[in-house]
Amino acid sequence: MSRPIKWRKVEFLPKNTYFFPLGKRKCELEEIVLKIEELEAMRLKDIEGLTQEECAKRMEISRQTFQNVIDKARKKVAIALTKGMAISINGGNYTRNICSFKCTNCGSFYEINFEGDKDVCPKCGSEKVMCIKKNNFCNKRCNKSCY
Repeated sequence: MSRPIKWRKVEFLPKNTYFFPLGKRKCELEEIVLKIEELEAMRLKDIEGLTQEECAKRMEISRQTFQNVIDKARKKVAIALTKGMAISINGGNYTRNICSFKCTNCGSFYEINFEGDKDVCPKCGSEKVMCIKKNNFCNKRCNKSCY
């Protein structure tokens, strides 16, 4: 039995998620899917210029896993560019995990596992949730604003 895939932490979600070569009709296009964590790996290494170890630490994965992720990403982009394929950026095993959340309805605190979790409280199902970090709340569960 294989090990479960560990969530990869990403700090950036792209606004543009579909790229295609000009001059090809949509019905003629083949498409490659680039996962969110693969894009994040390329962003950290190739744009921010971090070392492989620093990238792995930021994504909260091992150095070897980071190498595997970036190798797959670069191969997909190279294939798409050389064969004139579209690139769709979506999916993957990632988490933003940027802060803890508090439900203003029931008062429970929780951390998100993936992006969709942040909108609904896992305890009561309320949509009245807020990011503690973004709203100047301290991590102590005291409900006082910290400045």
